[in-house]
Amino acid sequence: METTQTRNTIRRTLVAELDPIVSDITWGNISRKYMGKSPSWIYNKLRGSDGNGGAGGFSPEETEQLRLALLEFAATIRQTAERL
Repeated sequence: METTQTRNTIRRTLVAELDPIVSDITWGNISRKYMGKSPSWIYNKLRGSDGNGGAGGFSPEETEQLRLALLEFAATIRQTAERL
């Protein structure tokens, strides 16, 4: 996992970890539904940008929020698959 030091806070980019599923997920929908953010917000975070041309990425709190969102999304996918 890549990390960058920005304003004394370690920010994480998750693109490498999410590569196996990145093209299968509509990140904009996850950003809106689970995180209350815009699609551009999550795309910038995934690429390690702050959206203004600077370095960024996910803070530890945002990483945890994304982790929980993906777990909930995974449960929804599983429940849907099991109903088929």
